[in-house]
Amino acid sequence: MNLSNTNKYTKLFLGLIFDAFGYVSFIIPGIGEFADIVWAPASAWLMTRLYEGRKGRIAAVFNFIEEALPGFDVIPSFTVMWFYTYVLSNKSKDETIKTK
Repeated sequence: MNLSNTNKYTKLFLGLIFDAFGYVSFIIPGIGEFADIVWAPASAWLMTRLYEGRKGRIAAVFNFIEEALPGFDVIPSFTVMWFYTYVLSNKSKDETIKTK
């Protein structure tokens, strides 16, 4: 399953769904941290499917750590990665082109 060639807005939608799924662990007190044991590697794998290459692997490691550590899974890592990839990276490319 390779989602790296998916439309950027589809990636945003999927990222929002995956981030929301990560928040489900807050709904059931006590059980949530055990759910994170399964969700942490699954979400890291999904991150590598959505974003290929070095950026995707780095994001997957960050995502895994963020989901595995108690209290840190409030960070919407899929959404942050989407903004980094499609908003912040595009601005820096535009500025580089303008300066040359």
